[in-house]
Amino acid sequence: MHQPARSFRVGVDIGGTFTDVIVTSDSGQSAVAKLLSTPDDYSRAVLEGMRCACAEIDLPPGLPGEVIHATTIATNAILQRLGADCALVTTVGFRDVLEIGRLRLPQLYNLFYQRRPPLIPRRHVFEVQERIGSQGEVLTPLDPASVAAAVAAVRGSGVESVAICLFNSYANPAHEHALAAAIRAALPGLEISVSADILPHIKEYERTSTTVIDAYVKPVVRRYLHAFRRRLDEGAFRAPLLIMQCGGGLTTALRAAEEPVTMVESGPAAGVLAAQAMSADWPNLVTFDMGGTTAKASIIESGRVLKTSEYEVGAEISATARLTGGGGYPVNIPVIDVAEVGSGGGSIAWIDSGGSLRVGPLSSGAEPGPACYGRGGERPTVTDANVLLGYLNPEAIAGGAIAIDRSRAERAIRDHLCRPLGLDLMPAAHGIHQIANSEMMGAIRAVSTSRGRDVREFALVAFGGSGPLHAVELARATGIRTVVVPPVPGLFSAVGLLTTTLEFTRSRMVYRPTASLDLEVLNQMLHGLWQAVASLAAREVAPDAGARFTIEADLHYWGQSHELTATRPYAALDAAGVAALVEAFEREHATTYGHRAEGEQVILVALRVVARVPSGATAAPIKGPRPKAVSRRPRRAFFGPDLGFVETAVIGREDLAVAARPGPLLIEEYDSVTVVPPGSSARRDAADRIVVAVGQLPGT
Repeated sequence: MHQPARSFRVGVDIGGTFTDVIVTSDSGQSAVAKLLSTPDDYSRAVLEGMRCACAEIDLPPGLPGEVIHATTIATNAILQRLGADCALVTTVGFRDVLEIGRLRLPQLYNLFYQRRPPLIPRRHVFEVQERIGSQGEVLTPLDPASVAAAVAAVRGSGVESVAICLFNSYANPAHEHALAAAIRAALPGLEISVSADILPHIKEYERTSTTVIDAYVKPVVRRYLHAFRRRLDEGAFRAPLLIMQCGGGLTTALRAAEEPVTMVESGPAAGVLAAQAMSADWPNLVTFDMGGTTAKASIIESGRVLKTSEYEVGAEISATARLTGGGGYPVNIPVIDVAEVGSGGGSIAWIDSGGSLRVGPLSSGAEPGPACYGRGGERPTVTDANVLLGYLNPEAIAGGAIAIDRSRAERAIRDHLCRPLGLDLMPAAHGIHQIANSEMMGAIRAVSTSRGRDVREFALVAFGGSGPLHAVELARATGIRTVVVPPVPGLFSAVGLLTTTLEFTRSRMVYRPTASLDLEVLNQMLHGLWQAVASLAAREVAPDAGARFTIEADLHYWGQSHELTATRPYAALDAAGVAALVEAFEREHATTYGHRAEGEQVILVALRVVARVPSGATAAPIKGPRPKAVSRRPRRAFFGPDLGFVETAVIGREDLAVAARPGPLLIEEYDSVTVVPPGSSARRDAADRIVVAVGQLPGT
């Protein structure tokens, strides 16, 4: 049984380049650690960071109340195609669902575009004889002989995991559950993912894709969580392990291993939730999180985090399916609406076949890392460019933990870019920086202007180790006038983990016009969902934990294929409650698409009941240590070809006051650096946040 904090809590965010750890105690003490990730065994960096942070505030390892973890393990398994060997069992006639997809091309006029191959090859897709009707009626009983043949085929394929997705099983899961029982009895060690349990919704391809992704990452996630749990126990951190979900809530490690699809794209969610705490001062926020491997953007509107249940992962930009155009693999579960691009500090700059300079998505990662780290990396990266431009300290970063070798950065850019392209050093470095910015602007626009939002009405909150370095330039280019950099920006997602609630969800398909809903039947369904969610929560938290229940409804106009979500507190739905959901949907439709379809039928596609349980979060501020063994002498920084190098003051966050200080400034901290160009100014507010008023560069 999960219990609230007893002594201290740990937030752990593992990225492709850095591992971030924050420890907070019941007495209000806190400590942070930022280390290079250890890809051969990620838990090594975690344990080292936990020991360092605990030692800083004189805490023995002991028994922390909770270890809260965000990880990219599921997402990376998909992106790098390192998931398990899987099979898919489906209804006769539906063997090619994954191959056909939606016949959408993200690059309409690219004659050479190649679709991403399915995660399960066709030779591992097997069929059974059965048929369920759209209303749940059994049209063809499940044939025992075909079940036996499918079980034999799965056994012969040698796979680790199997996805079961039968036609119309969302309306009646009996055949899927019977098939799962038969496979489980014959092959007891096999991992099984059942679509009726994971996504009981209409849309055959999206339901199949989501179930396949769950099966594809399940063995990988289960092994990872088991090893992580073992290493924590060996390190004397015998505490409950909670995992971040893509929808913005926490779950237990046991639940995460059972439904690992909820971990896909869960890493960026914590930072968005941490930024939500700023909405009292800035109700509308664009969140910009740039780490070593990727950059992520999302929006908070009127204090509310936006979610989508139509997401694609694995495309050039991971985002809502309306924007990716079929370039990735659909994941149709509630996800915080984050757009992610492969543009981070470690992203490698390269020359394409047409002789153009490109940046990412391939990253140098933690091993070997950027060339300037001196750990064996030889390819030029965004970090190397930022060292040459004067933005990063030329001696060391991360509080002196990572030494910087400027000569290696210079050699990498000269050898791989300057000579082949005939460029001088600084134009090449500035070009890397600008191309990375253009990639990240695409992510910001994907969550703002592409959703019908006027980005000029938003402030930009920047975090991640590289986010504050690029934020002001991005804000100026997109018309945003205010940039906010929170305390410990490089570990801000780990801060979000410590302020997040446990979350439990169950959903059902409805697909009925809202004008003709049978409220008695609808409320019976709602009550059943509430019972299922309450039962889930009861197994994980104490009865007096104070769970709050919410209704989430997916709706669209008749004939549409994309849904928007409306929410309200849990209660029985009467006519007024349904009307309120419809009105919330139509407001969101007008904002996103620019109009209401007056007179059109509104379809209630699906209902979810969500239980959120308050965590043991503390409101104590978290501060990073002052950089050690790093000079703060003024240095020359490059601000574009018009201004060139400008002598720039190097200060700490503590050197800022309430009164604005004009740029150029480099605000160096343990975990990041905020670049304030000429024409902009920075101040520090009462909550220790850096607030930058974005202005134009002189002469532009």
